[in-house]
Amino acid sequence: MGKDFYQNSPAAQDVFDTANRVLGTDLSSLCFAGPEERLNQTDVSQPAIYVTSVAAYRAAVDAGIIHPADVTAYAGLSLGEYTALHLGGAFSFDDGLKLVAARGKYMQEAAVATPSGMVAILGADAAAVDKICAEAGGGDVLVPANYNAPGQIVVSGATAACERALKVAEAAGFKATTLKVAGAFHSPLMQSGADKMKAELDRVKFEPPKVTVYSNVTAQPHGDGESIKRLLVAQIVSPVKWEQTMQTLIALGAEARFVELAPGRTLAGLAKRINRRLPIESVATSEALSAAKAG
Repeated sequence: MGKDFYQNSPAAQDVFDTANRVLGTDLSSLCFAGPEERLNQTDVSQPAIYVTSVAAYRAAVDAGIIHPADVTAYAGLSLGEYTALHLGGAFSFDDGLKLVAARGKYMQEAAVATPSGMVAILGADAAAVDKICAEAGGGDVLVPANYNAPGQIVVSGATAACERALKVAEAAGFKATTLKVAGAFHSPLMQSGADKMKAELDRVKFEPPKVTVYSNVTAQPHGDGESIKRLLVAQIVSPVKWEQTMQTLIALGAEARFVELAPGRTLAGLAKRINRRLPIESVATSEALSAAKAG
């Protein structure tokens, strides 16, 4: 993950080398070579994705694919909100990396403390998902966690409740799939992680973003530094309103250009579910950068 950026972009290479220095560990080797099992654990995957996404951005700027002065807004899904806030000028790369590393550690601890998980439900609207949660909850935590796109909502909760949700959703005619995640992210089961993260956020000075950055919790632009901190704490236990955020961004202008900066094409796929005609580019590899530059 990110190896081709490292090998082909001095700007991206500097991001990975800086991350290794800040964390005091060889994060780049884990990104490039694994093992996959360790990389997929949330205490590692969160800083890894943050670093790779920032590296992709720096490489894109260096290649002339993105001109920072032309960017009108940043948004990121869950962890990606930290990348968006850094790029928007709310905090430095180093501070963001330390926060993301702490976030991953505390969320991993919360996940280990309570057997829990997440289930993606396809084909259901918000009302139908609320009904599934009410029926399958059975006294356990089970809540909507990600409003990703029309007909794609993820629920989060106790393991037993997630297992019941699979059956309830399928009985109602929807497709349901268990996600390979460490725990019930964006649910009340992450409260211990949210409490610890508040102390970490309070140690860092946040600036109002110089470029508009959207909140996962409200699907609206962030405000001052203290309100950003409050929303980042809330984000850990609240649903991510990604579809609503994208609809707001789309409404800003028909001529908008969207660029996904991440080690994958997840957001580009969701964007096409939200609006098939949306002009979106995914910069997941250095080859994609070269193709975009040639185009």
